[in-house]
Formats: sequence, C-alpha cells, structure tokens
Amino acid sequence: VINAEKSEFNEDQAACCQISIRRKEPGLEEDEEWLILCSTQFLTGYYWALFDGHGGPDAAIIASNYLHYCIKQKLEEVVGGITEARPPMHLSGRCICDSDPQFVEEKHIHAEDLVVGALENAFQECDEVIGQEMEATRQTGGCTALAALYFQGKLYVANAGDSRAILVLEDSVVPMSCEFTPETERQRIQHLAFLFPKLLDGEFTRFEFPRRLKGDDVGQKVLYRDYFMEGWGYKTVDKADLKYPLVHGQGKQARLLGTLAVSRGLGDHQLKVIDTNIEVKPFLSCIPKVNIFDFALHDIKEDDVLIMATDGLWDVLCNKEVAHMVRSFLAENRMDPHRFSELAKCLVCRARGKKRGHQWMLDDSHEASYDDISVFVIPLHNRAEE
Repeated sequence: VINAEKSEFNEDQAACCQISIRRKEPGLEEDEEWLILCSTQFLTGYYWALFDGHGGPDAAIIASNYLHYCIKQKLEEVVGGITEARPPMHLSGRCICDSDPQFVEEKHIHAEDLVVGALENAFQECDEVIGQEMEATRQTGGCTALAALYFQGKLYVANAGDSRAILVLEDSVVPMSCEFTPETERQRIQHLAFLFPKLLDGEFTRFEFPRRLKGDDVGQKVLYRDYFMEGWGYKTVDKADLKYPLVHGQGKQARLLGTLAVSRGLGDHQLKVIDTNIEVKPFLSCIPKVNIFDFALHDIKEDDVLIMATDGLWDVLCNKEVAHMVRSFLAENRMDPHRFSELAKCLVCRARGKKRGHQWMLDDSHEASYDDISVFVIPLHNRAEE
C-alpha cells in the first residue's frame, strides 16, 4: 500500500478475513460454546477487499470494517438453499406447488446464484449503513469497492467502481472485473435521466455529443447518442442541448454530472453538484457486478495468482504487463517464502516509477502513478487443493 498523501489518511483501505457461515435455526439463540466446539459445522469462506475512497477516507474505513459482516449475514440467510443440490423454491422446505422444482430448474437457478445474490444484497446493505453513519457524524465522501470471496470451490469477485481484479494463470490472463465509469455506464445513466428528468433540475442534458455544443450549433444537425443507442445519429440542436452534458469528458477525465469519475460505489449520499441542489447519488449505483471462477474446471498451478488493485496501478499498467511481471518475478524467486508479498511491493514500486532492489523501473514510455495504490497478490494453489 502506498499513500499518495492526497489526504492525511490513506484513502485506500483493505480488509481480509475468514468468513464462517452456519445455518441458523429459527427461534434458537446462539450458544457461544457450541459455536466453538462445533466449528466443523460451518461453511468457510475467505474474503479480500479493497476500497478506494474519494472525498476523504471515511467511507472506505467504514466499508472495510463492515462489508464482510454484511456478506456473512446475507450468506447465512440463504445457506439452506446453498447447501442443496438445487435451491428450493421455499427456504423452509414447504411444498406449495408440486411443480416448484421444475420452475426453479427452468430458471437455471443454482447455488452459485444465491451467493451472487447475497453479495449484491450485502453491498446494498453496506451502502445504507455508510449513509446512516456518515449522516450521523456529518461526514462526506464515498468509495469504490472490490471484493473477492472464495467459497465452496469457487471464486466470486464483486466490483463496484474502477478497481480491478485479474487471474494470472500459467498460460492465460482472466479478467475478473470490469471498471464502472461514466463512459462505460453511459446508457444506464442516460436512461435514468430519461425516466426521471427532474433529477437533472434543468441544469444538464442527457444527450451525448462528440463535444460540448456552442451557440452557433443551434439549428444545425449534429452527431448525438441517447440512452437506447449504441450507434450514433443526427439531431437538430435546440437551446436545451447547450446545457452541461450528464456525462462529460473522456477516459480518466470523464465525470458524472461534472463531479464523479466513477458510476458505481458506496457512500456519497450527501454529495451534490457544486452550486446546485442536484444529488449525485441517484446516478451512483452501489450494486456490484459479480464474476465467478470455478476451480473444478481448471488445473491450478503453483504460481497462479489473483491480482487485486486499486486504479492507481491500472492507470499506468495494463493486464498484459502485470501478468508478465508476475510470471517473471515468481519464476525468479521460487524459493522465497515471502515472494507473493514481495511481488505486491514490486508492483506498487513499478507503478510509482521507482526501483525495488534490482527490480523493474518504468521506462520512458510509461507515466508514473501518483494516486494511492493498494495491491493484493493471492496465490490460488492452496485453495485448489482443498
């Protein structure tokens, strides 16, 4: 972890822990002694998460302390369905309709879908808790969230924001997340503005144009895109089109309502567009996209790893470059018991444009990152052997 000193405290936060899930019987109180003696009754998961704060570290700190608890809680609520070969229609086991198993099968619902749903619900609950805590303490800010859960032989990666996770395998690189930015989610954001135009308070236009329109464009037919369009069309410009665009800029400069560089994340409940009463939160989704990697379908090697990092790393290094560095470093340091943690340090130093020992340094074709950077390097082979 490297603090770029944008704030007194590091806006990047991280968490990792073991999550133990058991089936709770209705009406029975938890017996702490039983929990210790019968720990083998638990389903065990392993959790890692990165949170990249903006507007201060407060939301990221709350998320790092609370998201894993939300995930545990949501998994315990559905554990009765997870442990079945096919999730039952009724968690209680009641049979209201004899065809219920067929309906579940036709919807292609499997145990992994319950885990995905639990992760999605956990992110939403954590977002609500952050909103309540920030309001009570009069704090502001938000954070992105990238979480990985190893559970029952599968790796689940849930992402809300612009951090990234990749699997570096012996002969391939598997992206396990995608970045959510105002550009990548243009259509969702525009559609929300179409459905609820009052959210823009007359200050923004939902249409996308190749550039900011000027007064001389009024009456001309210019290129544009609306929420339902992947392609481009032409429309006649009117005065309303001269308003500030809902999504403005390109690449790292793109901003949602001229304010945020991400379109998914936690927090920011109090955030408003400067000098207006327009709230950003309705356009900022807290729901993650979850990708799944099934270990049973792959032959995991000793040097196969999961790389999780905040955007400070990915701003200057692509997946291919990181994968090359990972494979080279692990091959050269095979006897070092600390090689995975040392690799994480080297990745950070490479992104910062600094040497670590005799390791890499950025060449003239690269820019150095001056953002906070956090990196997890997680070896996969121990999990694969379980």
